[in-house]
Amino acid sequence: MADPQSNAPLRADAGAPTTGVIHVRTRLTADFTVISNALAQRRGSAVTIGVAAYIASLPDGSPVTITALCEHFSEGEILISRALRELESAGYLERRRERTPTGQVRTRTYFYDVPGGDGPPDPPGPPKPRPRKQPVVPETRRTATPAPAPEEPTGPAPALADAAPEAVAVLASLRRVDPRLVLSAQEAARLAPAVTEWLAAGVGPREITELLTVRLPDRFRARPASVLAFRLRETPLPAPPPLPSPPTAERPAVLPFQTCDGCERAFRAPAPGHCRTCRDRLAEERLRAAG
Repeated sequence: MADPQSNAPLRADAGAPTTGVIHVRTRLTADFTVISNALAQRRGSAVTIGVAAYIASLPDGSPVTITALCEHFSEGEILISRALRELESAGYLERRRERTPTGQVRTRTYFYDVPGGDGPPDPPGPPKPRPRKQPVVPETRRTATPAPAPEEPTGPAPALADAAPEAVAVLASLRRVDPRLVLSAQEAARLAPAVTEWLAAGVGPREITELLTVRLPDRFRARPASVLAFRLRETPLPAPPPLPSPPTAERPAVLPFQTCDGCERAFRAPAPGHCRTCRDRLAEERLRAAG
């Protein structure tokens, strides 16, 4: 009699783990999103990783505002906005105010698979004019002229000596708060104008240092200068203090009209009595009576 057949494996595979998760892999050829392990295994909030994975799966042009994300997720505005701020601090998300060709200012959101990668593309400009068709020149009349070599525009790098000393001092003090915030001379020269603008707006060095060092990511995937430049660029400047109102000159008190007891003429005085003419006349009469 033949032995009964069974589909169950006789023993476990030698390479299979005895504890933990076992992946059942399926090769996907459509409708999938590639996410780096650094993002998927990021320590911290699970809401942040879920929001990042959802944004990465959306096609370009999809709305990713807090309202749009709250309509998809069951979390509220506080958790969603906190997740977006964490992605911005880590360098995965960037929101820029850009001007469209029609002159309107809109906020565009850029999502990076790897922080510190290539920057966002340049905004679309006006269409380039089509080149005019050159007439065909007979071979016998064509003259070969060497084409000039194109020169690439290279602007001078900012010098640290030209930066404001107060701004350079603020940037140099950041390494005492976070030893990772070590800037080169060229990086400090590029960030100094933004720090100078904050100082001119009335923000003190201590407040700027706290703004640039609070809630930094555990690991930088780009130069620290990129994270500092993003915070200086995207954080709105505080409103200027209101100007003191000009002093108002006090108007003299207007005395009420009184009726003279002698000639019944109207005159201004704090209390009823005689007008000036009647007072002078009465004074002369008293002098004559006394003499």
